[in-house]
Parts: sequence; structure tokens; C-alpha cells
Amino acid sequence: MPELLCGDDPEPSDRSPAGPLFVPVRPGPAGCAARLFRTPLGERTAVGFTSARALAATLGPDQAWIRLAEPALRALAAPLGVTTVTVDPQLSAPAPVPVAPFAPRRRVAADRPHRLTA
Repeated sequence: MPELLCGDDPEPSDRSPAGPLFVPVRPGPAGCAARLFRTPLGERTAVGFTSARALAATLGPDQAWIRLAEPALRALAAPLGVTTVTVDPQLSAPAPVPVAPFAPRRRVAADRPHRLTA
């Protein structure tokens, strides 16, 4: 049986990206903790990006990150019951944009209720 090369294989067996991933983190009591997300179907997943630019485009420029290899990310998420790792997620909501603080609006005469007179 001829051995298939990776480029010829329609289902390559090695699906992990080459090199470490950019993994979003949040501050925690013991240091940084990897952020976990949910797939569109609600399954929990660990997320990694192949570039800092892709991470910033998806989660915003202020998102903190660390570099982890895909097997290390899997090992980190496994004790939490997370078995899926999503690399470079494409379908996500845009990063939130900061808004100005709420300022109460001043009432004008037109906003006041009118009294009916007989």
C-alpha cells in the first residue's frame, strides 16, 4: 500500500498547527488563567490563535495572551472537562467598543406631563 504524503491526504492525521499558539488569558488569583469559550452549539472550548494579529482582530487589542503549544493547551483544559481546542475561530462577535459614560439627560418642558383644565 503506497504511503500518502500529507499534501495528498484528504484527511491529514496531524491537525495541530506548527509552533506555539497565542492563547487569550485573564488575571486570576494564582496568576493568569486561560480563557475558555463556547462553540455556537454551546460546547466549551479552549481557543488559540496562530498570530497576535488574529487574536487582536477577534478579541480586541487589549486582550492579554500567552504562548502555549497546542498539547500544553489541551493538558491545561483537560482537568476542567474541556476536550476541544479551536484554532483561529472565524465566527465570533466583534470586540466590544468602549462607550462614553452614561450622562442623564435634562428634562425639557416638552417632556413634562400636561394638565388638562376644564
